[in-house]
Amino acid sequence: RHNKQPQKKTTTSLLLPSITMKHNSAVSSSRRKQRAAHFNAHSTARRKIMSASLSKELRNKFNVRSVPIRKDDEVKVVRGKYKNQDGKIVSVYRKKYIVQIEGIQREKSNGVTVPIGVHPSKIVITKLQMDRDRQNLLDRKNRTPKADAGKFTDKDVSAGLD
Repeated sequence: RHNKQPQKKTTTSLLLPSITMKHNSAVSSSRRKQRAAHFNAHSTARRKIMSASLSKELRNKFNVRSVPIRKDDEVKVVRGKYKNQDGKIVSVYRKKYIVQIEGIQREKSNGVTVPIGVHPSKIVITKLQMDRDRQNLLDRKNRTPKADAGKFTDKDVSAGLD
């Protein structure tokens, strides 16, 4: 019934955005699944997610960019309403992905003061609470290349033959 002519296909060169391959096929690139994994993460995974950057002085000292936050670290808020306020971490609330810092609190209408939660990405660690495990973590994460790491010298080889 319809006398429409089939349209001719024109070949035009289209510049398509470069498509990058996924690095890990076990991890989804779906936004929905990423959000689900984030909000359903278990406590030890949340510890790693709740990492904070180190200050420039600590970064130069340990050659590490960020570490998981913990109680008694001294921090500085770098974003938001409480920007430039310093304090010690009172609690790490993994369930809500927040940390509570001493001195950052508000007064409720009934007169009670309650701590304000701050996300770890909005703070910078200025002083680390050190112990043996934390020191081992910093040694592992140290990004300076070890000179002669894993290399044998002629002395080592000759000593091993004797």
